[in-house]
Amino acid sequence: MSKSTWDRDSGTTAAGAPPAGSTQERLVTSTQELLWERGYVGTSPKAILERAGVGQGSMYHHFAGKSDLALAAIRRTADGMRAAADEILSAPGTAYDRVAAYLLRERQVLRGCPIGRMTQDRDVVQDPELRAPLDEMFGWLRQRIAEVLTEGQRRGELAAALDPSATAASVAAVVQGGYVLARAAEDPAPFDAAVHGLLALLAAQSTPAPTPPPARGKAPAAP
Repeated sequence: MSKSTWDRDSGTTAAGAPPAGSTQERLVTSTQELLWERGYVGTSPKAILERAGVGQGSMYHHFAGKSDLALAAIRRTADGMRAAADEILSAPGTAYDRVAAYLLRERQVLRGCPIGRMTQDRDVVQDPELRAPLDEMFGWLRQRIAEVLTEGQRRGELAAALDPSATAASVAAVVQGGYVLARAAEDPAPFDAAVHGLLALLAAQSTPAPTPPPARGKAPAAP
């Protein structure tokens, strides 16, 4: 995995981050990496300290404990993913073009979604503080896609009968479900099939219908 891909998917260069190379920054970045690799339950304070190359005292100087540090890491990841998605969804082009660009963006499919993975951790889902960034991220994504689709309807690019909110929920569900299917098969093909199937349905609601995008290769590809 290249650093540029990690930065884009998980937001390690998010605005307001501690100075690069600082102890606090290493702790947050290391926790982001470990949460994506192992989940919350599988990420121990010892593993975080070893990955960050710092002592226990340094961790508790900046954070109250694992939960506090994990919250900072999850928020950083969510903020980075939101910024990356918004850049694509705010780009020039038709509503279909922008949603297609979001769905077809490069993803590390077999690693899964860094935020979606957190929903599989019971300890995260049952903790209102840890769950909040997940709810906020997915809520924002559905709303932003719905805005793009509504704009497309106003411009006459999409059929008036299209339900922007329901379609936006479908986009989010296809991405997250696609990750699960791809990981289960150990092959990104199910993810790509789900995405292209959704794009075909969306194209049918477009006026005029756009040319279907070409299938992607199987290189590691990320929400």
